[in-house]
Amino acid sequence: MNVNPIEMQKSLSGVNYPASKKEILEKAEKNGAGPEIKEALKALPEKEYDTPAAVNKEVGK
Repeated sequence: MNVNPIEMQKSLSGVNYPASKKEILEKAEKNGAGPEIKEALKALPEKEYDTPAAVNKEVGK
């Protein structure tokens, strides 16, 4: 999925890592994430993510 990494990082601001997929999605929605970001995050595997880079790496697959 082609997601702007800068927009992704803005959406993830304030997430306390490690974080679950659910926590990441909730924070992104509170941060006003756009539809592309939300779709990308909903497609993430259910697991704990240690850093924003780990989220970006998974989204980039």
